[in-house]
Amino acid sequence: MRVLLVGAGGVGTAITRIAARRRFFDAMLVADFDPARAEAAVAAVGDDRFAAAQVDASNEAAVTGLLRRHACDVLLNATDPRFVMPLFRAARAADATYVDMAMSLSHPHPEQPYTECGVKLGDDQFALAGEWEKAGALALVGMGVEPGLSDVFARYAADELFDEIEEIGVRDGANLTVDGYDFAPSFSIWTTIEECLNPPVVYEEGRGWFTTEPFSEPEVFDFPEGIGPVECVNVEHEEVLLVPRWVDAGRVTFKYGLGKEFIDTLRTLHLLGLDSTAPVTVPSPAGPVAVSPRDVVAACLPDPATLGERMHGKTCAGTWVRGTKDGAPREVYIYHVVDNQWSMKEYGSQAVVWQTAVNPVVALELLAGGAWSGSGVLGPEAFPARPFLDLLTAYGSPWGIREQ
Repeated sequence: MRVLLVGAGGVGTAITRIAARRRFFDAMLVADFDPARAEAAVAAVGDDRFAAAQVDASNEAAVTGLLRRHACDVLLNATDPRFVMPLFRAARAADATYVDMAMSLSHPHPEQPYTECGVKLGDDQFALAGEWEKAGALALVGMGVEPGLSDVFARYAADELFDEIEEIGVRDGANLTVDGYDFAPSFSIWTTIEECLNPPVVYEEGRGWFTTEPFSEPEVFDFPEGIGPVECVNVEHEEVLLVPRWVDAGRVTFKYGLGKEFIDTLRTLHLLGLDSTAPVTVPSPAGPVAVSPRDVVAACLPDPATLGERMHGKTCAGTWVRGTKDGAPREVYIYHVVDNQWSMKEYGSQAVVWQTAVNPVVALELLAGGAWSGSGVLGPEAFPARPFLDLLTAYGSPWGIREQ
């Protein structure tokens, strides 16, 4: 297997550090718009299977050419969701397998954004599923931690833990703190704004997908391994769009433990228009410059990949499932916890980016060995869960189940 990894930020760099310990691939070309980032990621692993390159992820032809020149048979997308579609199309043009951790962007319903879906997450990718199926090619979408591992947990619950599932709810929470910062998101603020301020999507059997207002339906969820109770709210996320395609469930939701301060900050950004991606013209010493307000916010905040030494605590990703087994009610929380102290000591990557990065590497190893295979545009739920969970444990990162 020869892999083109596009994106050498926090998650991309963590991917190289995890993959360097495995032998399932022959080469990994790490490409980024900033060649220094790609070179730094490669230099840190000290492995001659890795090489660096420069590429603009929005330039489909350039990415296609890079795939062909280096004979890469897999494109792993570690960029933010703006670049999903050019990378997705480039992989198809080069006849390469495609893997991402976030799907194509949504667009709210123009008249009723808080009740009706407009363009849903992943719709642009699923619209091209026929092309991938006809070619016998695979696009594995949403293969991070959330979406990704959370979807694997949903498949595992359906296959091994339940006869009938009434509700699946992905619940994400943490007790992470960052020394020296009053506000320092542990993941890409660009992506965080996108998913938190868009109308959340809920799925119900018989009704299908519909939307609610941001931060709706607050609930306190008790997270394991010392994290404890965290207030969680509805947030737009891919699992709600993926899980019902392959797993029978009466209701599917995603709720994120954000906390009041974080929610208030995001609401203020929205009130001021600083969440917008539409360029505005601002003066500069060199003359008027067009910039995106959201890009300015991201530039003003610390790079999450650099916060590991200042971070303390744990992050938890998991899937809560309620249903019946052998005629009796059952309720479980299947989860994966990463301690920042462990991930920094073991890999030099902070917990949130490491937890995201490990899952596509596990998936690539399963694809390379043939334990996972398929064609079309498929989510993690389309594959057997047990091989993934066993391999994740073999990577030294076990998961758990808590009866509720």
